[in-house]
Parts: sequence; C-alpha cells; structure tokens
Amino acid sequence: MNYELWLYLCSVKKRFFIYLSYKGTDYHGWQIQPNGISVQEVLMKALSTVLRTETEITGAGRTDTGVHAQLMVAHFDVGGELPAEFDITNKLNSLLPRDIAIQKIVEVQPDAHARFDAVSRRYEYHVVTEKDVFRTELAARLSDKPDFDAMNKAASILAEYRDFTSFSKLHTDVKTNNCVISRAEWTSRDGEWIFTIEADRFLRNMVRAVVGTLFEVGRHRMSVDEFRAVIEAKNRCKAGVSVPAHGLYLVDIQYPENIFAP
Repeated sequence: MNYELWLYLCSVKKRFFIYLSYKGTDYHGWQIQPNGISVQEVLMKALSTVLRTETEITGAGRTDTGVHAQLMVAHFDVGGELPAEFDITNKLNSLLPRDIAIQKIVEVQPDAHARFDAVSRRYEYHVVTEKDVFRTELAARLSDKPDFDAMNKAASILAEYRDFTSFSKLHTDVKTNNCVISRAEWTSRDGEWIFTIEADRFLRNMVRAVVGTLFEVGRHRMSVDEFRAVIEAKNRCKAGVSVPAHGLYLVDIQYPENIFAP
C-alpha cells in the first residue's frame, strides 16, 4: 500500500455500533455525571485505551441510576480500519469491570445514530413476591401478590393512547410526550412476574411510573377505568409513585437494516 493511500484510509471516518450489557447497581446510570461514576464514562475510558486515542461514544438513550441493561447500543467513530472485531471485543472485556460486558461491534453507515435511528425499544420490569437473596439487586420485591389479571387489563389500554405526560418526569427538555406503545403485558417466568413494554420511544421515568400506577390497580386501589382517567389527565400527580430502579431492564433496541454497512 502506498503512502498516499494509507493517509487517505486513515482520514476516512468509520462509525460502529457497540452492543453491551451491564448491571446498573453500582452506576449513576448510563450518561456521564459530574458527581458519580456512569457506564458511559467507564466504557469511554476502556475504548480510548484500546484504540489509543480519545474516543467519544453516544448511547441509544439514558438509563437511570441502578437500572440494568441486557442490551444497550452506542456508537463511536474511528479513523481508518478498526482492529478485528473479535480481538477488540476481547480486549475491551478484559479491561472492563465484571458488571459491564461487550457483546459485539458492527460497522454501520457513517450517518447512523444509536439514538435517533432506533425504531423500537423494549424494557422489562421484574418483581418477586417472596424473599430471594439472589435477586435482591435484580428484582423488586412485593410484600403481597397483586391482581395481575387486573393489571394486564389496565396495561392493554396503553396502546390506545399516544400522550403519556402522566407518566413522564416533570421539567424535561423533550419536545413531545407522545409515544407509540406496541406491547405492554405481565407474564410469569421462573418464579418472577415480568412486565414487558415496547415502544418507539420512552419518556424519562416513564416505565417506572407506569408500573407504579399498575400496582395501584393490582392492589385494587384504582380501577381499570380510573387508570384510563390517569392517562387522559396528562398530569404526573394523578399517577402512582415510581417503582424502584433495580427491577428495571433495557432488554432490546431495534434498528432498520439499511443503516448497517454491507
């Protein structure tokens, strides 16, 4: 390879998606914070070390303090060729703490964006109704078993609406509180009850507020019709309290096929 061609290849920016998982217990969420360690900060330091250059990463969204991710996606840019995917993945995993793991790194189109190109996101909220020492940091415990049938009836209503102001954290900088929910249901699996919700986007604190309000239905403190009224009120004060963060998981993010490099 001649020198001019080598210079050209090094000047060409390539973008990559990095797929990872993490246990959020010891982190102040995904996004870099001035007063606490974040997943983004730890990952950036490891990636910069492996690539031997300061490397910025942009995540598909935020997760709050204590929230986990079975799958998070972020993008980063490099000049020239990236080392073989198998090698860089192993190198990152050897540097990262045991509660953050890289799954894969794939090349995408130069203008692909981990946040803005996502077409759907899926979360799960895990609860147990009995004391389980092995799930203390990974699932919320309920002292009594709520009425999951009633909660599922209420959850099915969510897909009928678009404006979820009642479940949004106050004073955020988003332009709209509209979301399209395609799935919302409670299921039982391996001794846990799991609430699965999928949408094109989510508002800050939305899933935890939805679950907290569904618990009001499950405890028969709120009827299904009253749950509907909460949505229509577009008032956070009408909804239930937010449930603890440690039961929440980001589990999947989907993208259109055309953003990936051939």
